[in-house]
Amino acid sequence: MKKILCFVLAAIMCVALVSCTGNTGSSKILFVTGGEQGTYYAYGGTIATAINNNCENITVNAQTSGGSKANLLSIDAGDATMAFVQNDVMSYAYNGTDLFTEEGAIKSFSVLAAMYPETCQIVSTADIKSIEDLNGKTVSVGDAGSGVEFNARQILAAYCITFDDINATNMSFGDSADALKNGKIDAFFCTAGDPTTAIVDLATTNSINLLNVDDEHIALLQADYPFYAKRVIAAGTYNGVDEDVQTVAIKATLVVANNLDEEVVYEITKTIFENKDSITHDKASFIDTEYATTDLGGVPLHAGAEKYFKEIGVIG
Repeated sequence: MKKILCFVLAAIMCVALVSCTGNTGSSKILFVTGGEQGTYYAYGGTIATAINNNCENITVNAQTSGGSKANLLSIDAGDATMAFVQNDVMSYAYNGTDLFTEEGAIKSFSVLAAMYPETCQIVSTADIKSIEDLNGKTVSVGDAGSGVEFNARQILAAYCITFDDINATNMSFGDSADALKNGKIDAFFCTAGDPTTAIVDLATTNSINLLNVDDEHIALLQADYPFYAKRVIAAGTYNGVDEDVQTVAIKATLVVANNLDEEVVYEITKTIFENKDSITHDKASFIDTEYATTDLGGVPLHAGAEKYFKEIGVIG
């Protein structure tokens, strides 16, 4: 009888250990997101809550951070194990290019899932009708050294336009909108989820255009930068923009440290996708398994995420 009782108790203990994290026991995840006022932090908090509520042995702590580059450096330093990043920035990190030329390649992370689009929006005064019309104009290309600046450079290059062909200035989204409103610039680049507040506010007082990126130039972009995805900004998203506008987007992506246990990543991935209705943020509407696994900029999926997506038949 004692032997039977010991066996039963041991079995119960094993079941308890594997309830959410396989045989890995308790796992604490530091999830770095973005600034307090940004989407990454707000959305990250709701994702963390969903995981904490559904996984008994995984605790996720979402914290503010300096954004994509800082997050990848935190993972590489071992200070964080999960992060929100732009997929273009993670591609730069993985290959040691552009924003990561000085640091060199960082390969200590892998993808859990792409989560939602951050749209490359090219906003202009009403008299400018196309990207080609930006030649000779004053254009804000985002903050110096930012991901937006690289987006601007790459999109313009697809149209054979360089920063030397425009009067390039470096401003934030809000400052760019104010400058266009006051006639100080002709156009600006903004990479953010649409609708973007700064553009919404601008369109209530000024007539604007959103410039189209056609299929030919999207193909040219994707040939050199596979992290770009086609994106359509629906008519009516902004006041006065009454037709759909085609452009490109990068993807806000969840990444994890390579050394994070496979079963833990599997359970986190499964929890996000099978409990998406409990994630109380408007960007959760983009949670989709096919979207999550495409246009990742050449960065591999973590083995735990790959296990889940193979299990449900999304990837082979």
